[in-house]
Amino acid sequence: MQISAVSSAAHGAAVMAGAHKKATSDLLLATVLSSLNDSKAEDVVQIDLRGKTQIGDHMVICSGRSTRQVSAIAEVLAQRVKDEYGHAVRTEGKDSGDWVLIDTGDVIVHVFRPEVREFYQLEKMWQPQSDAAPAS
Repeated sequence: MQISAVSSAAHGAAVMAGAHKKATSDLLLATVLSSLNDSKAEDVVQIDLRGKTQIGDHMVICSGRSTRQVSAIAEVLAQRVKDEYGHAVRTEGKDSGDWVLIDTGDVIVHVFRPEVREFYQLEKMWQPQSDAAPAS
């Protein structure tokens, strides 16, 4: 119990000292992309969601080579956001490692094994249609 109080007090002091960045969507996106790069995520795609939905400002989709790497990418990203911005993220699917959703607030991140990513094809759902007919 005392350790929690000390940790909480230290965290409070760090926040008061300005140790955490203000989590704007663009800063979060930069942190996400940097973390994914450091974790060797593959085929990283970012999609601007502003004006399309209210679930977030950005979506990032990437792949890991194995269930272990997918889970590790998600774990490292969640810890980095917590360390830099002082708030926890929500994750789903980390235990299975096939598809992990990381919700940082303004940036939604999907980390897939390549086969699972190919099956769901989220990029096609969110990216603009390139073959759409021009408006008359």
